Parts: sequence; structure tokens; C-alpha cells
Amino acid sequence: MSSAFASNFLNTIKEKLRVSFDKLFLAILCRVVLISGVILYFASIFLFNDSNCSSSDLLYSSRSKTSQFGHDSNPTNLSHLLFGLLGSEEAWHYRKEYIESWWRPNKTRGYLFLDVAPTGDDLFPWSSSSPPYRVSDNITKLIQETNHVAPTMARMVHGIMEVFREEHEGVRWVVMGDDDSVFFVDNMVDVLGQYDHTKYYYLGGQSEYLLSNYWYSFNQAFGGAGFILSYPLAKAMSKYIESCLRRYPFLRSADQITMVCISDVGVNLTPLKGSHQIDLRGDISGLLSSHPKAPLMSLHHLDAANPIFPSMERLQSVHHLMNAAKFDQSRMLQQVICYNRPNNWSFSISWGYSIHIYENILPRSHLQIPIETFKPWGVTPKDPPYYLLNTRLPTNDSCQAPHVFFLESAEKSTKNEILTMFSRSLPRGLPACSYSGSHSADQISQIEVYSSRRKRIDMDRCECCDVTHNIGTNKAKIKLRECHMDEIIA
Repeated sequence: MSSAFASNFLNTIKEKLRVSFDKLFLAILCRVVLISGVILYFASIFLFNDSNCSSSDLLYSSRSKTSQFGHDSNPTNLSHLLFGLLGSEEAWHYRKEYIESWWRPNKTRGYLFLDVAPTGDDLFPWSSSSPPYRVSDNITKLIQETNHVAPTMARMVHGIMEVFREEHEGVRWVVMGDDDSVFFVDNMVDVLGQYDHTKYYYLGGQSEYLLSNYWYSFNQAFGGAGFILSYPLAKAMSKYIESCLRRYPFLRSADQITMVCISDVGVNLTPLKGSHQIDLRGDISGLLSSHPKAPLMSLHHLDAANPIFPSMERLQSVHHLMNAAKFDQSRMLQQVICYNRPNNWSFSISWGYSIHIYENILPRSHLQIPIETFKPWGVTPKDPPYYLLNTRLPTNDSCQAPHVFFLESAEKSTKNEILTMFSRSLPRGLPACSYSGSHSADQISQIEVYSSRRKRIDMDRCECCDVTHNIGTNKAKIKLRECHMDEIIA
């Protein structure tokens, strides 16, 4: 064997030994790392476990959140809403028709909480059209201990706990209102379905009267219009409400107490434009005829305003409005603007309520501002503004004053449409608009409006419409439709 061959043979042996050693070292190193990782894992469990915030608890929490809050893939429906209505026995005798106008027996869930047990032949046997009643808890001891300045208000706030205590299986939202609150429950279901009920939400409407918001809070939901708590927030409030009442015995408003209690939990108001406190007096038709582009959810204080239909009594008016709501709540009070160019007329339709005809072509930006037919709830301030909304004053200008029509009837038509009929309220009593091309609308006495039976879900844009009128006739026809892509409503 030559020396060169021997040298090569030895080098080969060395290289194989080095490769084998490297592989063995890597294998040992991997085992060490693996064993160290296992040791560290068990050490983190046994040595550093925090019972309040452990990894296993977080994993369980994320998996159990569904069952805890009833969160599932099913859309929100009426059975997910629980109503708590606060009232007095004395007022219920004449206010029950407000609630019965929208309450759906065996479908709507909730209770009426009265200050004392009901009496009188007009209440018994208890109407199946009314919600079941409960007598509010006696919180006299709490009132005396805290020297609370407003015992009645404290009782109303305490009602949050009482309604939640009654039942909450499958509840996603707790709705609190007064015994004269009128709710549009289909719209409420649609609106609430857009929010995650497993999170903390406090929703409701502000007051139309500017000073009411100033006196109490601009971040407060006014309870007559109804405020809404998501299930987690209602659950938290039901445990906390008595201690909160002890903390704020100097507050005189139930809505303000509720707001500060919720604020202490770390939640603020999410305003809903379709919830109406109606802190207004007199004729509120101007407000209802120019409703904001949001689903109508509630009306309150209807017994403090004029009847919403001037030819009817107050309760009759409410039932008349709710009759239209049976056909289509999604369009209730939704304002639609269209024009009849040959006559130079502008039409403003408040679906299910009123129609205004103007003898002039007026832009939507003007017509969507409510006419100030109403007055402030309290003392009128010396200087405006009076309201939390823009208004335009009534006028005797023939080119700016409307011919006013109110809902006469609603029915299903033969073409998969809803037909609503409107008739003139009173003669306008003004001469025709003198603008060139304008014509008098005095001869119009009836208007037919045709709309789709399909519920309108998307509120990103108003509907459009087409007007048909034969010159010399007393009737106009309007057909509502979706706007064209680039259509300008003016």
C-alpha cells in the first residue's frame, strides 16, 4: 500500500467520523431542546398559573362565549327582544291602548310593571292583548336609607333588574319603555340585527327639545322613546343597579340615573335617529312628514301632542297609523321626493302618513327640513335654537306653502304592491303660485301611492317615484321605485 493511498484512506475515515459526529450532536441538541420545552411548558402551568387569566381559561372563554350569550348564526327575531314597560295603575286605564296597538300576544316577550296592583272592572279580566303585568318591587327601605330625592324615578330604574330577573333565556336585547311608548317592533328587530348582541350596547333616542338634552345630558337615551341594552349590559346592570341607586340618590331623572350607571360600567350611548321622545307640543305633523332617513322605531308623548291625524281622536289616530304599519314598517314615515314637471309640482311623501304638494320645484335639501308646526316641550327660550334639529317656519308664500294630505287607507293591490290612499286635509286657502309655469293644485283631492310589498332593507339612499296626473282631474297617482344609479332627485 502506497503512502498516498493510505493518506486518502485515512482522510475518508476522518470525514465519515466527522459527519457522524455532527449528526449525533444535532440529534442530542434537538432532544435537549425538546425536553427543555416540555419542562418549561409544565413549569408555566404549575408555577405561573393565574386562576383569573390562565391560557386554559382564555381558551375556554373564547369557546364558551357562544353559549354564554346565546350567540348563534340565526338572525335576530322578535323572540330575542324582552320588553320592560314602566307605568302607573292610574294611567294604565287610559294608556293601555297605546301598548295594545303594537303588542303581539304570544309573540312579544315582556312585562308591564305597575306601581300598585291593578283594580277596576275595566282592567279585569286582564286583557290578552296587553302584556302580562307585575307589581314593582317595594324599594322603600332603599329609598329611606339613601334619602333618595325621587322615589318614583328610582322605582323605574330598579325595573331594569326586575325585568331581567323574570326571564332571559334566549334574550339578546332588553328594551325599556313607558306605558305610552309606541314601538315598531319589526323595524327594531332589523336595526338591532345590525349590532353584535354579545357586546355591550346602550342604544336610544335623544330629545327633540334642545334644553332637555342640556338639562340632563346629550349622552342620555330618553326612556319614553325606549332605551335598549344588549344582553351582557343588561346582565351587568341587573347585578349593579341597587348599588348605583345608592351612589346617586341626588339625581331626579330616571333616564339620567340610568345613563350615569351605564357610564360607570364603561359604556356610552349609541344614538338611534328613529327613536322619538316627542318632547314637543301641539301639531307634530311637520316632524312626522319629514322623518330622517332611518327606520322608525318608536313614538312617545302622543297623549301630550295634538292627534297626529287632525280628523281623528288621539287613540284613533294611533291605531290608524299602526294599521299602515301592518303592511310595511320598513317604509313607515320614510320621505320620498318626486316631481310633476308639466305642472311644476313637488311631492313630498311620508309613507303611511302624509303627502305635501308644492306648486314649485323645490330641492330635496329644502323639503327634508321639517316645517315647525310644533312648539317646544317646556318654556320657549328667548332666542333660538329650540330644537336638536333644523326646522323651517310655516309660511303663507304660495310657492313655499304645501297642500297637505293625510293617510285615508292602506291595502294590498293586485300587482304585488301596497296601495295607500291620501285625502286632502283642508283647503290651503292661498292663491296659486305666481311663478312662470306653475299651476294650482287646488283641484287635487286624492292621491294614490303604490309601493312594493317587498320590505325595504337598504337605507343608504331614499326611494324615487313617478307622478301621473291628467290635467283637469282631482286625482294623482304616485309609484315608488328604486332610484336609478345616477338619478338626481331635483
